[in-house]
Amino acid sequence: MSSLPRRAKVQVQGVLPKDEFSSFSELSSASEEDDKEDSAWEPQKKVPRSRKQPPPKESKPKRMPRVKKNTPQISDDSEVVVKEELNSSVAIADTALEDRKNKLDTVQTLKTAKTKRKCSAQPHAAQRTKKLKVDEETSKASNLEGESNSSETPSTSAMWGGTCKKEENEDDFTFGQSPLKKMKTETCPQGQPVKFPANANNIKEEVEMNWDIVQVLSERTNVEPWVCANTIRLFNDDNTIPFIIRYRKELINNLDADSLREVQQTLEELRAVAKKVHSTIQKIKKEGKMSECLLKAMLNCKTFEELEHVSAPYKTGSKGTKAQRARQLGLEGAARALLEKPGELSLLSYIRPDVKGLSTLQDIEIGVQHILADMIAKDKDTLDFIRNLCQNRHVCIQSSLAKVSSKKVNEKDVDKFLLYQHFSCNIRSIHHHQILAINRGENLKVLTVKVNISDGVKDEFCRWCIQNRWRPRGFARPELMKILRDSLNDSFKRLIYPLLCREFRAKLTSDAEKESVMMFGRNLRQLLLTSPVPGRTLMGVDPGYKHGCKLAIISPTSQILHTDVVYLHCGQGFREAEKIKRLLLNFNCSTVVIGNGTACRETEAYFADLIMKNYFAPLDVVYCIVSEAGASIYSVSPEANKEMPGLDPNLRSAVSIARRVQDPLAELVKIEPKHIGVGMYQHDVSQTLLKATLDSVVEECVSFVGVDINICSEVLLRHIAGLNANRAKNIIEWREKNGPFINREQLKKVKGLGPKSFQQCAGFIRINQDYIRTFCSQQTESSGQIRGVAVTSSADIEVTNEKQGKKKSKTAVNVLLKPNPLDQTCIHPESYDIAMRFLSSIGGTLYEIGKPEMQQKINSFLEKEGMEKIAERLQTTIHTLQVIIDGLSQPESFDFRTDFDKPDFKRSIVCLEDLQVGTVLTGKVENATLFGIFVDIGVGKSGLIPIRNVTEAKLSKTKKRRSLGLGPGERVEVQVLNIDIPRSRITLDLIRVL
Repeated sequence: MSSLPRRAKVQVQGVLPKDEFSSFSELSSASEEDDKEDSAWEPQKKVPRSRKQPPPKESKPKRMPRVKKNTPQISDDSEVVVKEELNSSVAIADTALEDRKNKLDTVQTLKTAKTKRKCSAQPHAAQRTKKLKVDEETSKASNLEGESNSSETPSTSAMWGGTCKKEENEDDFTFGQSPLKKMKTETCPQGQPVKFPANANNIKEEVEMNWDIVQVLSERTNVEPWVCANTIRLFNDDNTIPFIIRYRKELINNLDADSLREVQQTLEELRAVAKKVHSTIQKIKKEGKMSECLLKAMLNCKTFEELEHVSAPYKTGSKGTKAQRARQLGLEGAARALLEKPGELSLLSYIRPDVKGLSTLQDIEIGVQHILADMIAKDKDTLDFIRNLCQNRHVCIQSSLAKVSSKKVNEKDVDKFLLYQHFSCNIRSIHHHQILAINRGENLKVLTVKVNISDGVKDEFCRWCIQNRWRPRGFARPELMKILRDSLNDSFKRLIYPLLCREFRAKLTSDAEKESVMMFGRNLRQLLLTSPVPGRTLMGVDPGYKHGCKLAIISPTSQILHTDVVYLHCGQGFREAEKIKRLLLNFNCSTVVIGNGTACRETEAYFADLIMKNYFAPLDVVYCIVSEAGASIYSVSPEANKEMPGLDPNLRSAVSIARRVQDPLAELVKIEPKHIGVGMYQHDVSQTLLKATLDSVVEECVSFVGVDINICSEVLLRHIAGLNANRAKNIIEWREKNGPFINREQLKKVKGLGPKSFQQCAGFIRINQDYIRTFCSQQTESSGQIRGVAVTSSADIEVTNEKQGKKKSKTAVNVLLKPNPLDQTCIHPESYDIAMRFLSSIGGTLYEIGKPEMQQKINSFLEKEGMEKIAERLQTTIHTLQVIIDGLSQPESFDFRTDFDKPDFKRSIVCLEDLQVGTVLTGKVENATLFGIFVDIGVGKSGLIPIRNVTEAKLSKTKKRRSLGLGPGERVEVQVLNIDIPRSRITLDLIRVL
């Protein structure tokens, strides 16, 4: 990977891989009738599942999605047998041929399931043999079809054992039991899915709602419905974001990681709403309060606010609403009569002098009014009208100083919210950071916040209700019309207006929190991908006053060479300078890394003064400032104690500061992401959402950079896609017990690393070939020096690496201990077969991977043939072919972080008083927020570039960017616009990105 993938608005390829979803297409032949489903609001009855056979103890097959009654039911046992690897894929066939193939697959599946049940008592090895036989038969059938239609569009991923299955169209990945029809028209020449065919993207979720999850997801994320459907499938099958981004691009139409993460979070939110709706329905049913109207209203809810509004009167322990109490008095008939038969309604007939609430005519009118107000506030059409009306009218959010703030709140907190003490802004134009600031002020009881809806909106709403939705079906007497008008006013003021306020505030807060979390994620990604500074001996300095500055010298391989404490700011600076000089000369260290905490600027001035005097000659010493956020927390953590036992925690922080420059990614993953401090309002947002997003960003960065499995730490390994703490620990234990990994296939021997985990992590794990050749040549068991270039077929590897049973350990020595040069690349094992065929096409060998001659052969071959023709010949997609080309042409120790910014090394310092308006400086971005960019210009205080000064024209076009805006670590040229020395504020203008 030369850079992180970004969202590209390009036409998706017409041919998509079948991947791990091949088992779903086997049921497609019986799904024609699903397109004619009734779209009425009533919830569909749950389809009873077929009785499951008890699965064998050796394996835990994943659940199959629910299928329609008219679809042949297949037990879960059969899935283990017929489910293909992710590499299997087929080309687009015409409709008739596709139907024949679906029938063949269905028959084969049923036969396999039957055979599996008969042989369930046999040993596991026998079952494995049957699996291979079934796979061979299926492959033969696919080969026969492939010969009859050899000119089809190519498939996606590797074809194991040399068998090329034909790829079905991408619409097999869209949801619903019926895949989209194969359509080859002028607008869809390769059979791309039509965007909105009826019921094509329907999903059988665990809980049924009156809305389609694919359509709602598409509307909320602005992603095409078929992409949303494919994404749901991928996540349902436990695929990770890094794996999908790199190896399943064609299924998600080249979405970038942030967009894919947004889809995932929105999907989880919708599922949480659906789950809460159904649990609430069950509670109300148990209490016997469920009605058909209430059920419909609840199944229409898409947000927690809507559900709360509908279900609030039915909560356990609630004394009931005014409308409920009026209904208990028997006034609902009068309320309905007022709307349906107003001429026949006589309210006097409801008077009961001895019953409270019915004793006077006024009590009856108030009761009817409450019932009508409740009916109006719960009506879907009415709520839709007022929501649409508010979208087109002026609705503003206002904040003011709370009346009690002067008594109970700290005066400093009040001053912080000076901008928002008399604030008003339209909800459509308010910025995210303003919402978060207002919410924080409200939580601190400094501000009072309200949503203001103009009277014109209320008047138009009432007029529409009387003339249209709630108009009586006949002549209504003036006193009845007065009751109706009072009901509308009461409903709007007491029920609808508070609901709208809650909805507006919740939507604004949710959007602001998501944007804040995404900004934190972008900043974190940029910080983690800061270019490493390898090959240098570094001195880390953790500054301090009374307790001294802690020093740590680390080797180019991050080993601790020396630790010490010097007291630079206690009148002993000259004497300590001799000690520092001696240490730098003894260890030949010419780079000093200073943490940006307490006493940072004084320590920087100390070193800058010595450097300017050429005190460290003959060494040419330079220094840089690095963020020490989280270093103190890490230094007292169990991980640090395990890594550096016996070392004082204060000295550990100095070691961490130095390592942050040497390899930022490897060091920063040890710290909980929220403590790194490159976000905005991170303590005010949902901590669950923040942690999930930041952990996902760390996993994405570590995976795309890749790790050498034979030398990486356990902490780094656990952030690889598909791995966790237990699996990383098992890998390290296996490595310590059995020696280094020779090839990726040995990962299958590690305890707890099943096929799915291997599939997700294999492409991101590297095995250094020079290291392995050296190790293999030293093995006394080997018959000679191993130059391993053999690429074994997947079938051989699968049989050899199969689990042997509980008694035999997975860590037994493998017979096929041959290094595979492809294991040092980003090419996934599922594509090794395609990579070998590509190598033979260009006349290259595995010895030439990453060498200039390989690049020359690839370039000449691409110029001659073209990407599309080569992909068609190899029966794969352009995306997969591009990954193979990248893997073959990149040098062995390739690290795409080297394209990005390195730390800013300096020899001198500038003071705040030295600055003048108009001065042009260079600096490094420290943090990016929604309102501006903070830049360290080396004066002890970061300057702010207001967001209005960051325009697209000033951003670099040619430079590879990791996100759409500026982020931590980037070097910029700025001009000073304003200096406020009393408040220590510097306003800057962005000139250009360096």
